[in-house]
Amino acid sequence: MADFKIKPLGDRVIVKPSEVEEKTKGGIILPDTAKEKPIEGTIVAIGAGKIGDDGKIVPMHVKVKDKVLYAKYAGNEIQIDGVEYLIMRESDIYGILS
Repeated sequence: MADFKIKPLGDRVIVKPSEVEEKTKGGIILPDTAKEKPIEGTIVAIGAGKIGDDGKIVPMHVKVKDKVLYAKYAGNEIQIDGVEYLIMRESDIYGILS
């Protein structure tokens, strides 16, 4: 996805959230109001990194295609070509899923 339409600035990343579960494990279909907001997704674009106190860029710990776990209400929702994404700071990401 190197041709993504938006290049985040600084230490920001763009994440495509994972699909929300439509059913419980027991087979009950969930209405939209009962669905949990996703807390994991895939990084589709990253910025260059944060500028440190010395003026040098601190490289990002994450990379495009990493599956990540992030704060439940992290970032801002954006829509590109009808697809929902989140744009957030790298610090809102808790970890990389393996």
